[in-house]
Amino acid sequence: MKTEKVFSRNAQYQKFEVLKTNRNKRFKYNEFFVEGVRNIKEAIKNNWTIVSFLYADTEKLSDWALDILKNTKTEMNYELTEELLGELSSKEDSSEILGIMKMRQDDSSQLQLNDCPLFAIFDRPSNKGNLGTIIRSCDALGVDGLVITGHSVDLYDPDVIASSMGSFFKVPVIRMTENAEILNWVEELKSHYPDLIVVGSSSHADKNLYDLDLTVPIVFLIGNETVGLNNTLKDLSDIMMTIPMDADSSASSFNVACATTVMFYEAIKQRKRKRGI
Repeated sequence: MKTEKVFSRNAQYQKFEVLKTNRNKRFKYNEFFVEGVRNIKEAIKNNWTIVSFLYADTEKLSDWALDILKNTKTEMNYELTEELLGELSSKEDSSEILGIMKMRQDDSSQLQLNDCPLFAIFDRPSNKGNLGTIIRSCDALGVDGLVITGHSVDLYDPDVIASSMGSFFKVPVIRMTENAEILNWVEELKSHYPDLIVVGSSSHADKNLYDLDLTVPIVFLIGNETVGLNNTLKDLSDIMMTIPMDADSSASSFNVACATTVMFYEAIKQRKRKRGI
């Protein structure tokens, strides 16, 4: 493996910093910053392109880290001082190795079709933790893919990736910035699946989630944390539904990540029941 030493806050080190902290720079370089054993393992397992690994003294690395460095193809790896590696790490005890990886192109072909797909569209997510948690729920419950719309938090922000707990690298997630692109994609889905339904979510809808037949192909629409679904997505919905709260509850609704997980779980539960599982 090719290795370059970085023992000062030079231009190369400053690039590492901006990949971690600056959205615009990430997109300029088409690269992003990754930390955590599970995230690195999942990135390798799911064939993401690894640009570089960053590490300190190889004599202090575990067998796992040494094996990763030896057997994972990269363009260039960088040996940093422990101090510099610690400054880049978000953990109290610095990670052994950090990763720089290539972004993937936003392409709806990543959202693969099957006999009865379950997709979700998250409209303009504004909270990094919510987006990461929903990606994790997609992975945990077998959702086929997630679309995020409009001007949202950065999909490649380290906090999004960290909160997904590795699921970021498993679940197909693409960005569609224009409403026309979303409408065309859903229209194409409906041409493949005449029984597909688009289910919008709102705390004020009349339909109850638990009364819906979710065993058909579905696209769930998830609203922005503050303002809900935009009007275009509301109009796209075949059904607007809500998750009812307990009669004695003082809560009027769930957090968006909790609500989305409930929606996914109900759909998967109904589908398994239909198959006799």
